Amino acid sequence: MVAEQAFQVDLRGVVDLLSRHLYASPRVYLRELLQNAVDAITARGEGGRVEIETGGGMLRVHDDGVGLTEDEVHTLLATIGRSSKRDELGFARHDFLGQFGIGLLSAFLVADEIEVVTRSAKGGGAVRWTGRSEGSYQVEPAERGTPGTTVTLRARPGAAELLSPPVVAELARTYGSLLPVDLIVDGVPVTGEGPPWRASYRDPAARRRALERYCEELYGFTPFDVVDLDVPEAGLTGVAFVLPEPVSPTARGAHRVYLKRMLLAESVAGLLPEWAFFARCVVDAGELRPTASREALYEDELLESTRQGLGDVLRQWLVKLAETDPARLRAFLRLHQLGVKAMALHDDDMLRIVDRWLEYETSAGPMTLHEFRRRHPDGRFTASVEEFRRLSAVAGAQGVGLVNGGYVHDTEIIERLPDLDPGIRLARLDAAELTTTFGVLDPAAELALRPFLAAAQRAVERLGCEVVVREFDPASLPALYLTGRDAQFREELTRAREEAGELWADVLGAVNATAGVERPQLVLNHRNPLARRVTSLGDDGPVELAVQALYGQALLLGHHPLRPADTAVLNRSFIGLLEWAVHSPEAPE
Repeated sequence: MVAEQAFQVDLRGVVDLLSRHLYASPRVYLRELLQNAVDAITARGEGGRVEIETGGGMLRVHDDGVGLTEDEVHTLLATIGRSSKRDELGFARHDFLGQFGIGLLSAFLVADEIEVVTRSAKGGGAVRWTGRSEGSYQVEPAERGTPGTTVTLRARPGAAELLSPPVVAELARTYGSLLPVDLIVDGVPVTGEGPPWRASYRDPAARRRALERYCEELYGFTPFDVVDLDVPEAGLTGVAFVLPEPVSPTARGAHRVYLKRMLLAESVAGLLPEWAFFARCVVDAGELRPTASREALYEDELLESTRQGLGDVLRQWLVKLAETDPARLRAFLRLHQLGVKAMALHDDDMLRIVDRWLEYETSAGPMTLHEFRRRHPDGRFTASVEEFRRLSAVAGAQGVGLVNGGYVHDTEIIERLPDLDPGIRLARLDAAELTTTFGVLDPAAELALRPFLAAAQRAVERLGCEVVVREFDPASLPALYLTGRDAQFREELTRAREEAGELWADVLGAVNATAGVERPQLVLNHRNPLARRVTSLGDDGPVELAVQALYGQALLLGHHPLRPADTAVLNRSFIGLLEWAVHSPEAPE
């Protein structure tokens, strides 16, 4: 038979693992000691008291909790990772903050020796357990009159500052100021009246001011608003502070999270849905699980459900704001519209808020989508900012309402509006549609322009463009370059084929062969004096150069991308017109 052997544990290696990989900082040692003290008081089931004494490079933590018997000392303190919270003490797991064995080990981050003097409320004498970082321990009788535990640490070299009175007082306030027990450091009370959002006020305005001051102390800003949080299934209460300044949607929210009123961490991520980047929270939860380091929340179904619940609370706050204080809602939207837009992609209530209250850029000036549809029942939208900028003035002059849907989430929101009302009509603009709104020339004028149009078409034929003459506003615009969606698709394919390698050029060429035959149009404005003079140039005039110059100007004014061939034509037409002007007999002296 093969004899079974027990693992040998190198305690120094375990301590190094804790300090380098589990805990973010050795400062958490005090939190772990406080957790053990509070758990011991919880196990005893009576109101308790924790006292901390500092001085001379030493730290003592006293509690009047349940204490340990000698057998429990051997079992729990000599076995690394053993928890006393369920089996030995007979309490449900959620009644406690941490695990006694792992928590006590964290004291080795700042001390080479830990002394525990404890007396059990179950009876028996007091016991002293002394553990050393090299892995040895001893147990002996001790003197202690009442049940409870005292943990004593002596600072290891280089760790004296972490056990100094000011640092210990700061850590006690940080981790334990909301604890439901009396916490006293060197005779000074640390705990107060509990979570400030649970305090009672006769005047709601006074409560609001108190929470605003609390936010200013924690985060350094006065919140735009304060939202009460409550998720019963997680035993969670708290407040969300709405940021008063715009913030990037990619910024990770840093939330202050307490578990059973002990601070877990000051910068917990993932508590809120990603769209709620405009809020910073302070919460206390009784049922959420911490990670092994107890510095973050364990990602499980309860945390996901809690995240959704908190999102619902913030959504309801926005809906109520829309119903009771529209001016304040507009102010919020000016600050944090991206978060609300992200919600509107999936939430009908948020979609209604965006539709009714959020202003969009339109060809008739800033207005809400609701107001835009009222003024322009057959309005259109663009899917890019560039397209809106080059077409809004022309569309507006023809009486075609146009919405800029090119910013983040805007196109998706506009396309989702029929979910609210199937009768909503707001279609995407095809630039080629605009030509149907332009005025056509009378038959005699159009017949007279045929020779010019033939020459103009030859001038831009190799550029893949079609020349037409129409009348449209504004009259100050001599020419307009319009690309329908099919033509734009062909242009992008051609440009990609020119830049691709041989293999991909063949693939793109096959795709291009199946595309439609629609071409972009260079629309000359017959209401523009310059364009009319160009159309009246005779056979001896620089028709080709003038048309190519108008083509180049239309591309530039419309912010269209320039191909190498476009740049070459633009340069040649400029030089050619300049030479013609200098050498023309009609040029001024």
